[in-house]
Amino acid sequence: MKSHAKVVVIGGGVVGCSVLFHLARHGWTDVVLLERDELTSGSTWHAAGGMHTINGDPNVAKLQKYTINLYKEIEELSGQATGVHLTGGVLLAATEARLDWLRGVVAKGRYLGIELEEISPKEAAELMPLLDPKQFVGAVRNKEDGHLDPSGVTHAYAKAARKLGAEVERFTKVEDIVRRPDGLWRVITNKGEVVADHVVNAGGLWAREVGRMVGLELPVLAMEHMYLITEDMPEVAAWNQKTGTEIIHAVDFDGELYLRQERGGMLMGTYEKANKPWSEYQTPWNFGHELLAPDIDRIAPSLEVGFRHFPAFQNTGIKQIINGPFTFAPDGNPLVGPVRGLPGFWVACGVMAGFSQGGGVGLALSNWMIEGDPGADIWAMDVARYGDWAGMAYTNAKVRENYSRRFSIRFPNEELPAGRPLKTTPVYDLLSAKGAQWGVAYGLEVPLWYAPEGVKDEFSWRRSSDFSHVAAEVATVRAGVGLSEISSFAKYKVTGEGAAAWLDRMLACKLPKPGRMTLAPMLKEDGRLIGDFTLANLSPQDREEGGWFLAGSGIAEQYHMRWFEQHAPYDGSVHIEALGQKLTGLSIAGPKARDVLAKATRSGTSNEAFPFMAVGKMDVGMAPCLVGRVSYTGDLGYEIWVAPEYQRAAYQALMAAGVEFGIGLFGSRALNALRLEKNYGSWGREYRPIYGPLEAGLDRFVAYGKDADFIGKAAALAERKQGGKLRLRAFIVDADDADVIGDEPIWFGGAVRGWVTSGGYAHHSKKSVAVGYVPKEIADESDGFEIELLGKRHAARMQAAPLFDANFERMRG
Repeated sequence: MKSHAKVVVIGGGVVGCSVLFHLARHGWTDVVLLERDELTSGSTWHAAGGMHTINGDPNVAKLQKYTINLYKEIEELSGQATGVHLTGGVLLAATEARLDWLRGVVAKGRYLGIELEEISPKEAAELMPLLDPKQFVGAVRNKEDGHLDPSGVTHAYAKAARKLGAEVERFTKVEDIVRRPDGLWRVITNKGEVVADHVVNAGGLWAREVGRMVGLELPVLAMEHMYLITEDMPEVAAWNQKTGTEIIHAVDFDGELYLRQERGGMLMGTYEKANKPWSEYQTPWNFGHELLAPDIDRIAPSLEVGFRHFPAFQNTGIKQIINGPFTFAPDGNPLVGPVRGLPGFWVACGVMAGFSQGGGVGLALSNWMIEGDPGADIWAMDVARYGDWAGMAYTNAKVRENYSRRFSIRFPNEELPAGRPLKTTPVYDLLSAKGAQWGVAYGLEVPLWYAPEGVKDEFSWRRSSDFSHVAAEVATVRAGVGLSEISSFAKYKVTGEGAAAWLDRMLACKLPKPGRMTLAPMLKEDGRLIGDFTLANLSPQDREEGGWFLAGSGIAEQYHMRWFEQHAPYDGSVHIEALGQKLTGLSIAGPKARDVLAKATRSGTSNEAFPFMAVGKMDVGMAPCLVGRVSYTGDLGYEIWVAPEYQRAAYQALMAAGVEFGIGLFGSRALNALRLEKNYGSWGREYRPIYGPLEAGLDRFVAYGKDADFIGKAAALAERKQGGKLRLRAFIVDADDADVIGDEPIWFGGAVRGWVTSGGYAHHSKKSVAVGYVPKEIADESDGFEIELLGKRHAARMQAAPLFDANFERMRG
C-alpha cells in the first residue's frame, strides 16, 4: 500500500468506486480506495439493483440520467459486465391526486430530456401484464427505467479506475483519521498509514463512524429494507415467450411497491409504514455480507395491496425475502461535498439510490475537488443543507418519516411533522395563539399563515383552505400594515480591519456608505450566482471597527459560511460570524408601517431622517434593535433585528403601536404573494449557481466598474458582453383553480423553451403569477407563451413591469 496519495477514498461500495473512477478519468491518478472487506460489502451487494431517472429535484434527475448513460462506457472500459437491462417501466396512479402528481413529472421531463408519456390503465396493463387495470386511474410510461447487476457495476467502476491508474486496497480497515499541522490528512489503517491531500468519506453503512474520526456527526441512519423474490411464474414465462422481452418495471406509488422481473419470477419491494431502523447508534465493524432476519409481518399490509393490484402474485410462492440495511439522510437525498471547517475532507454518503445516483455523485465530487466547482447545481445533495441542529435524534425521526413516505405524495402545501418543533423563537407561543400554521426552514419553525379556529390546511395540488385567509393577510399589508416573523433569514456579522476590502472582493456590488444598505450578489469564479444578500454598513456609533451586517437565505447558512471561510484571509484581519438565532427578526410592511414604527420609537422615522435603504440602531419600545428600511413585500417596510431576549418586547410594542392602524399578522405564504407582485426572486429558486447575474436580472446590482477584482468579475463582464443565454421573466397565467409551484415547463411556438422557478397567486392583483427562465431570443415576446400545469397548457403573458408599485413610489416614499 502506498504511503502518500492525492486522494484517499474510504469505502468500496458503488459510490466509493464511482468517485475513484471519476477522479482517475479527470486525470487524478494518484488516488487510492480503501475498503475494510471485499468490494460491495455493506449495502451494495444486496441492493435490488433498480435504476431510474425520476427525482423531485430536476438537477438531481439530470445526474441520474447521466449515471444510467454512463454504464455502457464503464463496461467497455473495464471489460466487466454490468448486467444492465433497460426494460422501461410504468409509474402507476391509483388516485386522481397521484395522477396529478405524475402529470407534473411528465411535464418536468419535457425540459429535462426525459421521455415520459401519460397512458391509460388499460395501456399500462398491455405493457405490464401482471397489473389489474381496474385498480388504477392512470399511469406514465418511462423508457429509461431498468435494472442491473450491483456487483458487476461496482467492479466495473473499480476495474475502469485501475486501468486509468488508480489503486484499490481491499481488506484495509481505516482505524483513524488525523489532520496534520500542515493541513494534510493521516489515514491510519490496519496495514499502515497513508498521507493524503484529500479524504473522501464514502463509508456507506459506516459513514457515521468515519465521520466521527474527524469529530463530525453526519445525519445518516440505516433502515431495514425488504424485498421478496417469487418462484417462477407462468405469466412471466408466457410474456417472455410471446414478446421476447422482460416484463417492464412498475412502481405502484399508492401501494408503496416497486416490481421488476427476476429470472423466471418477479421481485417486489416495499417501503412499509411500520419501518425499522438498523443499528441506530453505531454500525458494527464486523458486519459485511450478512442479511437481516426477514419480518414478513411488518410488510404484510403492503403485500396485501400488491397482491390485489397484481393478482398473479396470489398464485405463486415466495422463494426468498431479502432484508438488508440501507442508509438514508433525513430528506432521502445524498450528502455530498466538502465539509465546512475540515479543508480536504469530503463526503459522499447517504446515497440510498446508489445505482441511479452513484455516477452523478462521483462526477460532481470529482469536478468539485479538481475544478473547485461541482459542475452542476447539486444543492439538493449538498451536505451543507444541514447544520448542527440535525443531530442523531432528529435524524432518526426524519429518516423514519421519509422512509415511510418514500412513495407518498408530498403536496405543495403539506408540512411534515416528524422532528418538530426543534428550533423556535421567543414569540412562537404568541404567534401560535394567533393561529399560526407552521412550516420549517433550516430546522426553525416559520409561520406560514394564520388560521381561524377550526381551519387547517387541506393538502392539495389546487388552491386550498388557506386561500382566502392568505388573501386577507395580503390585504392587511397592502391596505394598512402587517407584521411578520423573519428570524429564518441567515444573519452574519463581519468585523476586522480587513472587512471592507474582503467584502469588496467577495461581493459584486458597490459597498454602501455608513448607515446605508444595498443588495449584494455574490458570484463564483465562473460568474454564476452563489448567493444574494442585503449588505449593511453600520455607522460608527452602531458598529465595532469595520463592522458589517449581512442578511441572506436561511437555508444556505452553512453553505455560505463554507464559502466565506474558504475565501477568508489567514492573517486574522477578517472575522465572519453566523449569528443564527443569536439575532431574531420582525418585519412591518404596508402604507402605515412608518406610522407604527414612529409610535413605537423615539428615533426619527421620517423619509428625510430614515430614507429607503437606511440602517441604524433604535429602541422599539424598550427593546434595542437594528432597523433597516427595506422590505421583501415591495411595500414601505422595515426589517427589525433584535436579540432573542428582547424579541417578545419588540413584538408587543409594535403590535400595541399598530392597533389604531389595523395591524395584522402575515406569514410566508402571504409574503410569497406579495413579492410576486414585485417580480422579486429568491435564493434556491430564481437565484442558483447555474445562472449569471444578467440572466437573473441582478446585473443592475453588479458594480462591473469598481476597482476591486471581485470573485467572478471577468466572467460577469464576459456574460454582459455576450448576453448570456437565458432571461428571468414573470408571467401572468390564465390558471383555473391551481397555481404553479416550480419546475413546470414554459411553452413557446409549440415547443418547451423554458421552465418555471416559482410562482403562486398574487392576491392583491388577483393574478396567477409564474416566474421562470426562457432563452434570451424570446425573452421580450409579450404573447405566445403557455405554461403546463397539471397536464394542461395555460396561456401566459409576459409581465415585464411589476404588478404592484411599478415605479417604486410606495417603497421609497
